[in-house]
Amino acid sequence: MKVVIVGGVAGGMSAATRLRRLDEDAEIVVLEKGPYVSFANCGLPYYLSGEIADRSDLIVQTADKLRQRFNLDVRPNHEVTQILPADHAVVVRHDGQESREHYDRLILSPGATPVVPPITGLDIAENVHVLRNIPDLDGLMAGLKADQPALVVGGGFIGLEVAEALTKRGVAVTVVEQAEHVLPALDTEMAVFVENELRQHGVRVVTGQAVAAFQDRGQTAVLTDGTKISTGLTLLAVGVRPDTHLAKGAGLKLGLRGGLVVDHHYQTSDPAIYAVGDAIVVNQVLDGTPTLIPLASPANRQGRQVADNLAGLDRPNRGSLGTAIVRTFDLTAAATGFSEQQAKEKGLAVSVVHVRGTSHAGYFPGGTPLLLKLIFNTDSGAIYGAQGVGKAGVDKRLDVLATAIKGGLTVADLPELELTYAPPFGSAKDPVNMLGYAAQNVMDGLSHSIQWSELPAALQAGKRVLDVRNTAELSEGVFPNSVTIPLNELRDRLDELDPKQAYVVSCFSGQRSYMAERILRQHGFDVVNLDGAFNLYRAVRPQDLVKF
Repeated sequence: MKVVIVGGVAGGMSAATRLRRLDEDAEIVVLEKGPYVSFANCGLPYYLSGEIADRSDLIVQTADKLRQRFNLDVRPNHEVTQILPADHAVVVRHDGQESREHYDRLILSPGATPVVPPITGLDIAENVHVLRNIPDLDGLMAGLKADQPALVVGGGFIGLEVAEALTKRGVAVTVVEQAEHVLPALDTEMAVFVENELRQHGVRVVTGQAVAAFQDRGQTAVLTDGTKISTGLTLLAVGVRPDTHLAKGAGLKLGLRGGLVVDHHYQTSDPAIYAVGDAIVVNQVLDGTPTLIPLASPANRQGRQVADNLAGLDRPNRGSLGTAIVRTFDLTAAATGFSEQQAKEKGLAVSVVHVRGTSHAGYFPGGTPLLLKLIFNTDSGAIYGAQGVGKAGVDKRLDVLATAIKGGLTVADLPELELTYAPPFGSAKDPVNMLGYAAQNVMDGLSHSIQWSELPAALQAGKRVLDVRNTAELSEGVFPNSVTIPLNELRDRLDELDPKQAYVVSCFSGQRSYMAERILRQHGFDVVNLDGAFNLYRAVRPQDLVKF
C-alpha cells in the first residue's frame, strides 16, 4: 500500500509515524509545501519573546531524521497543487517543475490559513504579518524594532501571546479586538481579568473596534470609530479558516465554513482520501453538532487514529471538546466546552456557579487566588463547560474538568473526585470539588443565585444588597444603598432587616454570602446569593460601586 500524506506538522506527521509503526512494508510519502515538515508552531510566540533562545529548538524533527528512524519519504518544499481523484494522483510542484505522485490512499493534513480581513490599504501596507509557521516568524522578527510601536489585530489566544512577547521585547503594544472583550472564547466576567493584566503590563487594549483601513503604507491604522493608531509593525491575528482549496478543487464534500467533511474514520466523500487536523469538520462532544477546532492536541490524536484505521484497527473519531489555555504575563486563562453565552445561544437549560479558591492550601506559603466558572444543565447536572483564571493551578483544574466532561460526569460527580492533596499542591477540598458542591446547592434548591449581569435589573426591581463582609473590607468599595452586616453578627442583628424587603446577599467571593443566604432563608427572608460576589462584580462593573 502506498500512502501519500499532504502536509506535515501535527496531523500529517502523527499519521506517518504511527502508520510506520503499524506497517513496516507501507510506502509512505509526506509532501510538505514549506521548508519544515515537523515544527512547534505553538512555540513561535515564545521564541519571539526570547524565552526559547535557540530557533532550532522549534524544529521537532528534520526530514533526514524522519527518513532514518521511520523510513519515511519526506519531501519538504513540495507543494501539492491539484488532486486527481480519478487517477489516484496528486500534482506536485518542486523547484519550478511539476510531477505526479500516485497513491493508494491519500491523507490530507493541510491545516488552516490565517484570516486576512479586507482592510483598505492593506495591499500596499508594509511590515504587516501573520504568524503560522517559521518563515512567518522570521519575517516578523526581521521587521521588529524596539523603538517603534506594534499593533496586534485580534485579541484571541495567538494575539495575546504575541502581545506579551512583543512587550517583553520592549515594544509598546496595542491590541485591537472587534468583540466586546479579549479572548472571545471566554465569557465577559472571566476575560476582564485578562484585560486588566494586559493593561497592568502597559498594553493598550481597544475592544469593540476593528481596523477599517491602513494609511501611510501601514504606519497608521484607522479604526471603525475613526481612531488612528501609529504602528511600526502589525500582526493580523483575527482567526484561521480551513485550508481546503485542494479539496474543493477535487470535488470533495465541504461543510461548516468550508471545512472538509469526514466520517468517523476520517474518510472524505472519496473513499480513497482521508483528512485530519485543522481543515476538517468535527463533532462537538457536548451535542454532536459540527464544529471547527483548530488545535494541536486534536490534530495529533486524529493523525494517529487515521493511521490506525488504514492499518485495519477500528479507531473512530469520538469528537472534540475544544480545550485551550493561554498565559498572559503573570495570569493564566483557560476554557473547555461551551461558554455560558454559547450554551444559552443553543437554548440549553443553563446554570452557572463561580468559585474562588487558591492554587494550593491557603495556609501554605505562596498560594495565589484562582477563579473557576462552571456552566451546567439546571436539571440534569450535565457539565457544558468550564473556565478559569489565575496565576497558578488553572491548568490542572481545567484539565480535570475537561476530562470530566468527556467522561460524561455530572456536577454530582465533582465532589467525589479524589484529587491529589498535600499543602504545597492543593487543598483537601479542591476548587473542582467546591464547584460541584456549589452546583449541587443550586440544583437542590438550597441556594438561589443571580449573576453579576442580572444585579442591576434586580436592584432596579426593588431588591437591595446585603453585604456580609467584615467592616475592614468595605474600604474597597460597596454597592449603592446596600445594608452592611458582617456574617458573624448576622444572627444577632436580624431585627435590623426588613422582612418585607427582598435582598441580594454578597460577600467578597461568594462563600460567606451563601452561608448568610442559608441563615436568612430559614428565617423566612426573600433572598438570593450574588454568585461570584463583590470580587467578580468589581472586576466587571467597578463604575457601579461607591466608597464606603
